[in-house]
Amino acid sequence: MSSIRKTFRELLAAQEILGLPGVYDAFSAKMAAGAGFSGLVMGGYQVSASMLGEPDVGYLTMTEMVFALHKICDAVDIPVVADGDTGYGNAMNVRRMVREYEHAGAAAILLEDQVWPKKCGHMEGKKVISKEEHIMKIQAASEAKRDPDLVIIARTDARAVNGLDDALDRAKAYSEAGADMLFVEAPQSLDELKRIVEVLRPLGKPLLANMIEHGKTPGLTAKKLQDIGFSAVVYPCCAMYTMAKSLRQLFMTLREKGTTASMEKEMLSFTEFNQLIGLPAYNEMEKKYRV
Repeated sequence: MSSIRKTFRELLAAQEILGLPGVYDAFSAKMAAGAGFSGLVMGGYQVSASMLGEPDVGYLTMTEMVFALHKICDAVDIPVVADGDTGYGNAMNVRRMVREYEHAGAAAILLEDQVWPKKCGHMEGKKVISKEEHIMKIQAASEAKRDPDLVIIARTDARAVNGLDDALDRAKAYSEAGADMLFVEAPQSLDELKRIVEVLRPLGKPLLANMIEHGKTPGLTAKKLQDIGFSAVVYPCCAMYTMAKSLRQLFMTLREKGTTASMEKEMLSFTEFNQLIGLPAYNEMEKKYRV
């Protein structure tokens, strides 16, 4: 596992920006890895929808997130960035969360400064804890990790609450507290994205951008974000949004027509899916152990 975390750090240090699609279970993780991505991100937004059928408003427990993370990490051999939300309590709870996430296989852990129960970073009505309290959480997370290559990502949601200046001030403080990577959530313009890099890049920590379709941050290409100075970009919601639209269309068609015939062109065949999920490899392995 340490080798995967070393790989993640190497990817962050590379000249080319690291693109991380959002996944929510083992199957979506396998699909993303199969498409050639070098890393993934598991977010509470997607897992909450997939596991609970509920919005990302703090319903998920740490235990549920650890369960999902373990299945995702077990399904792929590339780095997985895991959403640690607010750490599920105070600094002592953060310590336990880091240990549990690290044991499940995370290459990096996001830790945000929202008040619990938190909300998706692009939703309205967010609140943030004090800078001082989150400094202690970042310090606790940094000191709790057993593998020095585990990346602690400090996220601040203060832009929406107190403005960009406070968000940047917090990010600098979190960097000093031991964060390995910095993430200012939901900047609202290209100028704000550029200012984040201008102010934080001199700290020498990789910077993360977040592209949510129809969110608060302008949608930029990975190349444009790379040119601005970001080291990595996450696309947390695109898979979930695509899956939701496809399922809704399929089920409405099936209910109205009583058949899936008109949708078959949008599907993999029985054989194609079995190949995709790894049935041929399983069958070969089964022969090895046959008596």
